[in-house]
Amino acid sequence: MSLDDFNRTDDLFSLCGLNCGLCGYRLQGNCNGCFKDSFCAKICPMAPCSVKHGGIQYCFECLEYPCKYYDGFDSYDTLVLHRNQRKDMQKAKEIGMDAYHAEQREKKKILKQLLECYDDGNKDSFFCLAVNMIEVGNLRKIMMHLNEQCSDISLSEKATMAEAMLRENKKA
Repeated sequence: MSLDDFNRTDDLFSLCGLNCGLCGYRLQGNCNGCFKDSFCAKICPMAPCSVKHGGIQYCFECLEYPCKYYDGFDSYDTLVLHRNQRKDMQKAKEIGMDAYHAEQREKKKILKQLLECYDDGNKDSFFCLAVNMIEVGNLRKIMMHLNEQCSDISLSEKATMAEAMLRENKKA
């Protein structure tokens, strides 16, 4: 078995549970995901493991999950998006990939709106992280409040208000 047999089609959710559709690196063009022939697939220990286990699309589909690759996984990685990996994989497993993808597509739309309407040039990474970490229902409420309160203020004020509301949600 080789990486020639590695085949993934999901550009929203990675093999190991990252929400790729919400990742700032990916949105900025600095990551092309864990697809066949990508840099990530070549260095990722989970890509050949996927092939070995019948071409699974998500690690949680494997009978051996969580395996040795997840030992201390979230304690050493510096990519903040890894904080929700296990939780996100569990949620995807429980509600099914169709429902999980629907949530991720909605979050992606919310992120797009934040970046287009509320980013003053300094909030893109924060918005990516916040949308990834906050539940979609809470994001809907935040966006409703932002859209109601931000019609007649400057972009700088919109950005500040959006950041404050997203941060406040994280405290709750």
